Amino acid sequence: MKLEGIHHVSAITADANKNHDFFTRILGMRLVKKSVNQDSTSSYHLFYADAVGTPGTDMTYFDIPMAGRTYPGVSSISNTAFRIKSESALHYWIGRFDEFNVPHGQIEQRFGRLSVTFQDFEGSRLMLVVDDGTGIEYGVPWTKAEIPEGYEIVGLGPVRLTVRKSEKTAAVLTDILGFEMIGSYPSDVKGMKEIFVFSTGKGGPAGEVHLEERPDLPPERPGRGSVHHVAFRVKTFEEYSKWNAYLRSNGFMTSGEVDRYYFKAIYFREPNGILFELSTDEPGFATDESMDHLGESLALPPFLEPKRAQIEASLRPLTING
Repeated sequence: MKLEGIHHVSAITADANKNHDFFTRILGMRLVKKSVNQDSTSSYHLFYADAVGTPGTDMTYFDIPMAGRTYPGVSSISNTAFRIKSESALHYWIGRFDEFNVPHGQIEQRFGRLSVTFQDFEGSRLMLVVDDGTGIEYGVPWTKAEIPEGYEIVGLGPVRLTVRKSEKTAAVLTDILGFEMIGSYPSDVKGMKEIFVFSTGKGGPAGEVHLEERPDLPPERPGRGSVHHVAFRVKTFEEYSKWNAYLRSNGFMTSGEVDRYYFKAIYFREPNGILFELSTDEPGFATDESMDHLGESLALPPFLEPKRAQIEASLRPLTING
């Protein structure tokens, strides 16, 4: 069994309308699914991805209107990166961020790649990273946004885990999940250990987890803009069916096998408390909508469809389009 890279990252927003505007209009991503949190159906679950919802390209948000601010700290997914194709694209994005008053850092090299950090309106900690295309394949650019050809976001890049003590998390990544530790790079914080890089699948930014040790920080208090979990790709249903027993045999409490309809999932927490998910590539987001109309209407999996009227009545209106 081998994980193929990052599947998706799920975070929290307190304002779905502004969240949609940021990810579709400013970042040029496609809303590929407008659904609900299957565990709390009174709130939306929005999925932003490439043109066709390729696994490894989607950033998702749970809409929690009463979510408070995030107090950053350890036991967290402290940064999510997005891949672009070139240095010229990176300079384009810096200009775009300036145009839309998006807070951002300067261009820096991280693990030998050019990158720039930025934040959305809720303080989501995000980054653009230049990917030369030699690892996990690019997604399919969404060309109906206003981003020039060649400069579009083409998938998720590395996630950064921030923990107080890194050894046990590192062991889970390598000994349990099959990642390989491939190197390190200096921390942005003076006096801290180097950030270690773990890779899986075909490698490259879309197959990486960056592990940061920060003993100086308190535990994170999550809120709007914080990341809820990261999911890793399982290519086949056959492998998926083996993961739950494998994790439990190694001492992990899991959610068991959970059918999310668009993919199948297993959830568990690593020793520092970060929530991991293993998700299948299939069946995908076009299961209940045509590819041309993804995200245009409220999509519910079959097991929630009988409750559609009740669910729609409990949701606040959204002034968004697909």
